[in-house]
Amino acid sequence: MQTTDTHQSLISSERVQGTTVYSPNGDDIGTVDHVMIDKQSGQVAYAVMSFGGFLGMGESHHPVPWNALKYDTSLGGYRTGITEAQLQGAPAFSESAWGDRDWERRTYDHYGVPYYWGAGAV
Repeated sequence: MQTTDTHQSLISSERVQGTTVYSPNGDDIGTVDHVMIDKQSGQVAYAVMSFGGFLGMGESHHPVPWNALKYDTSLGGYRTGITEAQLQGAPAFSESAWGDRDWERRTYDHYGVPYYWGAGAV
């Protein structure tokens, strides 16, 4: 069951998938392909963003720390301070990296956002 109420604080993962991500100046820089959830803490670790390509061909997939995305109701999508250049230089999405804390640290450090785990996590 889907809801269209954008004022709720919870959202189904199926509604997040495909949502547009916008740069600070409002440019469409990609979409959320899927989200990764930490099984132990229950926190969303990051969104895997899809950008570039045409009709699904040549797309790149990169993880973006979830706390780097803020939902903007006026855009109907997520706004981020991350630029397309940062995405292109980011650690690539890799299924072998899942659960690799060093890889997660490099990813979060690349974007300059706080880790979702440990002290100071939001």
